[in-house]
Parts: sequence; C-alpha cells; structure tokens
Amino acid sequence: MIRPFDDLFVPDGDDARRWAEEELSNPRYADAEPSWFDYLARDIGRFIGNLFSSDNGAAVGPSALVIVCILIGAALIVALIVWGRPRRSRSVARARTDLLGVDDDRSAAQLRAEAERSARAEDWDAATVLRFRAIARDLLERDIIDPAPGATAQAIAREASAVFPDESAPMRSAATAFDDVRYLRHPATPESYAALAATDERLRSRRPAVVTA
Repeated sequence: MIRPFDDLFVPDGDDARRWAEEELSNPRYADAEPSWFDYLARDIGRFIGNLFSSDNGAAVGPSALVIVCILIGAALIVALIVWGRPRRSRSVARARTDLLGVDDDRSAAQLRAEAERSARAEDWDAATVLRFRAIARDLLERDIIDPAPGATAQAIAREASAVFPDESAPMRSAATAFDDVRYLRHPATPESYAALAATDERLRSRRPAVVTA
C-alpha cells in the first residue's frame, strides 16, 4: 500500500529556520506590524481597564478613581479647546482670492477705497463693481457668509439676506446693479452707486443677531 506522504520532503531544523526567516522578511509582514501609536493606545487602554477592574478598584479606593476620572475629563476638555474644530479666521477668509469670478485678494477696505476713487472720477461702472465686491469681501472677512466657490452676486445676496432679513431688498438691488454692469453692460448711474454704497455702509455697522434659546 502506497502512503501519500512518502514523497514529501521534510526539512531539518536548519532548513525550517531559514525558510521561516525568509518568509518573515517579506515586506507584507513589516507593513502589518503595529505602529508606536498602536502600542501606546493599547497600553493606555490596558492601564485604564486594569485601574477600573474590581480588584484594583477596591485597592485604590473610590476617591482615587474619582480623581482619575476628573483628570481624564480635564485632558479631553483641554484637547478639545486646543485641537477642536477651528473657526475660519479673518486671515484665512481673505486668503480666498476667487471673488465673483475674479482672482482678487484685496481686503474689503482696499476694494472700498478703490471704489470711492472710481466714483470721484465719475467711473460709475467700475465703482459699482468694486463696491459690491467690497460688500462681499467684508461679509467674508467677518465670517457672516460662507459662499461656495464661484458663487454669484445673487447667491451672496441671498446668504446675506438670511443673516440680515431687513436688508434683503437692498442686497438684491445691489446684486442686480453688479450683474447689470458686469454682465449686461448696462451703465451705472450716480444714484445706483449711491444706493449701493449706502447698503455697504449699513452692513459694515451691523452684527448678526445672537439667537437665544
């Protein structure tokens, strides 16, 4: 009777060790090894688990457990304060250079001043475009609006109106004045620019209402 394993090669101790070393040297085993962070998290988890086990809980006493809980809670609060979800700062807001289809990193104050210079030169078209961009930039700098990239003047007006409902009509008019000049080539007038500038001045002094529970 033929035994099925008679032809198998059985390595000796040296061969088996060499094969094992060659196999373990494969990069896939190194990639699967835990990182230092994995080891640290494991050790912390074991420490906390052992600390709150029934045996150690009786040994350290309830007061020590309360202190440990307070320390852990304090550490979490500090981590949340330091590394929590950051608010977009004014400098970051100004870093968004795309504004109403133009790559422009000027601040609201700079755009407003340039609009006034154009108005003094009676270039009402340039003054209108610049003044509406000043409105949009000012709202961005103060984190009042957060429009999507490529937002239109009307989209910005809608966002501003959601924060300042009583300015809905003036903001729609301001956006329409911008679109008329920028895209429809309708000439602006001193009166239309004056209304736009008045809207800008009102919004500059406004702050979003604080909603209370």
